[in-house]
Amino acid sequence: MRHFDLCVIGSGSGNSIVDESFDDLTVALVDKGERFGGTCLNAGCIPTKMYVYPAELATSAERAARVGVTIGKVRADWPAIRDRIFGRIDPISAGGEEWRRSNANVTLYRESAAFTGPKQLLIGDETITADRFVLAAGSRPQVPSYPGMDDPGVAERVHTSDDIMRLDKLPASLVIIGGGFVAAEFAHIFSALGTKVTVLQRSEVMLRKEDADIASAFTEQLANRVHLRLKQQIVGLELTDRGTVIVESADAKGIHYDFECERVLVALGRVPNADLLNLEATGVQTHPDGRIKVDEYQQTNVKGIFALGDVSSASQLKHVANHEARVVQHNLLHPRRMIAADHRFIPHAVFSDPQVASVGLTEEEAKRRGRRYVAVRQDYASVAYGWAMEDTEHFVKLIADPRTKRLLGAHILGPEATTLIQPLIQAMSFDLEVPSMARGQYWIHPALTEVVENALLALEL
Repeated sequence: MRHFDLCVIGSGSGNSIVDESFDDLTVALVDKGERFGGTCLNAGCIPTKMYVYPAELATSAERAARVGVTIGKVRADWPAIRDRIFGRIDPISAGGEEWRRSNANVTLYRESAAFTGPKQLLIGDETITADRFVLAAGSRPQVPSYPGMDDPGVAERVHTSDDIMRLDKLPASLVIIGGGFVAAEFAHIFSALGTKVTVLQRSEVMLRKEDADIASAFTEQLANRVHLRLKQQIVGLELTDRGTVIVESADAKGIHYDFECERVLVALGRVPNADLLNLEATGVQTHPDGRIKVDEYQQTNVKGIFALGDVSSASQLKHVANHEARVVQHNLLHPRRMIAADHRFIPHAVFSDPQVASVGLTEEEAKRRGRRYVAVRQDYASVAYGWAMEDTEHFVKLIADPRTKRLLGAHILGPEATTLIQPLIQAMSFDLEVPSMARGQYWIHPALTEVVENALLALEL
């Protein structure tokens, strides 16, 4: 039985832990994924945003008409877009794997793994042990077993975010099941590139975890671009003799609807891969939702076993996984001087049309927690660059504590939301008072950032 000083399970953020600081240790790196490098690189953040950019160019024709510019008919070359994206990503993935194999102190295993005893791991046909483990096994798309899914003809036309981006051709029609950020982003991508998109959402709004004002406005605006049906429960899927799929749903009144499409995207969230590791054998505890329990140092209840990223984090965000990887790296190297992860102000974003970016409390959360707060909504249309854009739909919403004069939450809906929110994240992270942020620096005029400045000034503190 081979023994290692350290075993890392997962080649996403966990892979970044092992650098030259670990050269004097023997390391096992385990990842059974089809492609090396984790979800973000191969099927998540990076390829999706590389699709979002051409989608934004495609929709620019509509925005241009508002300001007197006519752009010709948009035509998307799906194979060219796809090949540009994966022609860049796949070599990075392959190169990363090749480089890891060349590390003298690292043994790379590309097979599934599960614990068989305390700090004892079965990888394929080989059992290894290690002094310390890092569990960074990520997550996978959640796919319910709808009636009809066992039909091979249906199954080959049903996709998740793992494979939808590698289709051979752009589908003429697509039904998206779900209403979270994955559904919102792919609805934008495919509709912008020319696909007829239908979104079936079981809740009454899209992005229901966002601030209510954001979710409501986003839902209304998305409905102008795609066929959006709310409060829908999926009844089943059926293959037609034309080679298409019928997705049957039912509304709250029990009325049934049929939606025919070439392809189906199931976008109902992700499941932590903790359940695949047989954690009971090594004593690691999990939350009821399947996530691995960790303390502030990213350490599990078993000394010497750490966890990070989607397998343990409720956030399921790459920037969170990267932060946790840096924390785990430090704590592995300095076990007597451990540092804690900072999860106070975790931002997130939705790269759809419109964009959404948020950090901190929503107004509903502030109310539930009994927090004293003030809130303000500032429209893009209130500043000069908003006039230039002829923007009438988008806004910044801020929530602050009138006693401490600190921000409690920030939520932006509209163009460049994912960039505009950064100074607000910084203010919360570095404990900056709202008046100091608003008047303690120059704001470039007439940049779009003035909508953030004016929102800060409008808070009645």
